[in-house]
This record gives sequence, C-alpha cells and structure tokens, in this order.
Amino acid sequence: MARAARRRDGHVTQERMLEEAMAAIAEDGLASLTMSALAERLGTSGGHILYYFGSKDLLLLAALRWSEAVLAEERRTLLARRLTAERKLDAFLRLYLPRGPRDPRWTLWIELWARTPGNGALREAQEELDRGWQEDLEALLTAGVARRRFAPLDAVARASELLALLDGLSTRVVLGQESGRDPRPALEVARAAARALVLPYQPEGTESLTGQAG
Repeated sequence: MARAARRRDGHVTQERMLEEAMAAIAEDGLASLTMSALAERLGTSGGHILYYFGSKDLLLLAALRWSEAVLAEERRTLLARRLTAERKLDAFLRLYLPRGPRDPRWTLWIELWARTPGNGALREAQEELDRGWQEDLEALLTAGVARRRFAPLDAVARASELLALLDGLSTRVVLGQESGRDPRPALEVARAAARALVLPYQPEGTESLTGQAG
C-alpha cells in the first residue's frame, strides 16, 4: 500500500490516517486505538482527525471501506486473469480469509458486526461491502459453469453458502480459537468446502459409465 505524504500545511491526509489506523490495529489491537493515540502516531491532533471523521465509529468504518476498496481492485484483477475457474476460486478463498489473528481488516469486520444491530448506517455499509464479494463470487462461479469447469449450480445460493462458511472460519482465525491460531488449516477447510459445494464438470454420460464399470 502506498504511503500518503503529509500536506505542506503540516496536516495529515485522510488516506494516511486510515493507513495508520489499520497499522495500529494490526500491532496493538482495536481496544488500544483511540483518537489521541492515533493522533500521536501521526504527529497531528485528535481534533484534526475528528474534523474528517467525526467519531471513532466513522473512522473505523472509513478504514474498513478503504481496506475493502483495495481488495475489490484485487478481485477485479483476479476475475480478469487468464486462469482456470478452479484456480480463480482458490485465489478468491485466500483473498477472503484473514492472514492471521492480528488481521486488522477482519478485526474491523467483527467490530462492525457487533455494532450493526442498532445502527442503520453501519448495517447499510455492511450490506454494501458484502454485496461486492457476493456478486464477484457469483460471477466467478457462473463463468466456471459456462466454461464447463464446474457442474451446473445455483450461483447465488452457492456463493452465499460459501461466504457464510468463510465468515465463520475467518472469525475463528481472528479470535485465535483452536486451529484458528494458524490460517492454513482454515484455508484447507475452505478448500474442502468449496470442493463439496462446487462440483467439477462431468461430461454427460460419464457418471453412468463409471457406475457400470464399478
């Protein structure tokens, strides 16, 4: 991620604030992130940060949006690459899952989930961000069926099921529960689930011939 420089008037750009907020969460966790602590890291004032974001909740939401925008661009690049649908799906799984217990993006997601029931603006933001992942996974699965890499399926239902499973795995990784202390077992579970939900294409008659041979 490119580091944004300070402006000539000594103020810190919004992108730099968001970048530093994500770095602080990764290093020390969300509980230690306060406006004053972030201001000290940036060499600016808490009032300057409040001027742009208004509250810690809005700062956290902006940081999550900024992080998700980076991943959305990576998803677009992935979908456009000349790879098999199977390899694209595997890359999608790796992109979605956290990189470890201190993953700042997933720390923010868990915090957002906890706050959305009583906050309509946060709930709308969550739905918007979720929709991007859902639609891109649907497109990946639909293209895989069209190219006869995946068996016919309901792309909307399969994408929803797989993303729900990934959310659960990601939460366990970030909270450090059981095997969640290492993201690799979670990736293997995700791959196994993907193989169960998204079956490979079989030419017509292959299954019956296999049955006869047995």
